[in-house]
Amino acid sequence: MKQSFFAIALAAFSTTLAHTQSPERPDKSAEPGIPASSNVGAAAYPRIAPDSRVTFRLRAPNARDVKLEGGAGLVKTPLDLKPGEDGTWTVTTPPTVGGFHYYWFNVDGVRVNDPASYAWFGYGRETSGIEIPEAGSGFYEARLEVPHGTVRAQWYYSKITGQWRKANVYTPPGYDENRRTRYPVLYLQHGAGENERGWIEQGRAGFILDNLIAAKKARPMIVVVDTGYASYAGTIVGTNRSAATAAFDDVMLQEVIPMIDRTFRTRSGREHRAMAGLSMGSGQALNLTLRHLDKFAWIGAMSGPPRQGFDVATAYDGVFRDAQAFNRKVKLLWLGAGTAEERFHASTVTIHETLEKAGIKNVMFSSAGTDHEWQTWRRSLHDFAPRLFQE
Repeated sequence: MKQSFFAIALAAFSTTLAHTQSPERPDKSAEPGIPASSNVGAAAYPRIAPDSRVTFRLRAPNARDVKLEGGAGLVKTPLDLKPGEDGTWTVTTPPTVGGFHYYWFNVDGVRVNDPASYAWFGYGRETSGIEIPEAGSGFYEARLEVPHGTVRAQWYYSKITGQWRKANVYTPPGYDENRRTRYPVLYLQHGAGENERGWIEQGRAGFILDNLIAAKKARPMIVVVDTGYASYAGTIVGTNRSAATAAFDDVMLQEVIPMIDRTFRTRSGREHRAMAGLSMGSGQALNLTLRHLDKFAWIGAMSGPPRQGFDVATAYDGVFRDAQAFNRKVKLLWLGAGTAEERFHASTVTIHETLEKAGIKNVMFSSAGTDHEWQTWRRSLHDFAPRLFQE
């Protein structure tokens, strides 16, 4: 699931040398703690202290000003690095939130990735990331005693967009051995500025499912992660965000779902099909599923976009007007957010309570202390997946 990291590591190798210490010659000047698991090779920094403070270093002898920027769980506001006599700039953060965080350096006004860290696709580009250890994180870690599924790259040509596209498809442990077994499918969408790599690499969806399935907490399932960006062929997107995603519903309904059902041993039919997403992807999941309940019976929205004046009678073409009919048809409507992403959490609570008052069955999940970042969504999937496809 991390094959793409190696190409990134090779590209960064030459600039990484200034950060890297040979295992035979450890860096005696290193701060307390351990190198981040997301570091390239034997790079000593970024370095995580026992209290979850993180020390970052960047060698930039000709720079005039260097700042650390990134996700809210790591840096709420930019932090100034201080220069040393050898041209190495250093900063230590306050205690951080566990999990995965994007980050980068701002060097004299130019955004620069850390050559000592691997990069992930976020914020619309390759972006440095760091994994902060957290107690209880075993649910998204690879474990020796657990059978592992496989993530397959499924390329396809989209006539709707006029482009080649790629979906990452997780098949559960035993898929290749149990040739007669068919599986339900979860379509899982990323957030704005990310792509089909997100749920597999940053979100660790494969490991989360492996562990849940091994513990018999979740049904074995296929998980499909496609990119949420899809514009109609011939469209000049530019900065038009609506145009960038305008073809998404058509691509999913007319190309992706039929392709997955043809290519993999799926259990077709709405009762065996779920869709969920985070942030931008939650909006896409709700817009698509609630208007096509003939295709989906299981629905999840993680950190959904804030909605002002949510009206049960008119939302999503009035799908909630008849509560009894909705409850008979939809097996799960799941809503979740992190308590530290205040606007998203407040909005999600409001929608949850409004639906409940209208008699619409739904589940609300809160991730304690996490912001609009991957730790919220890892926890969300860990809560959502076990609820799917239960008889």
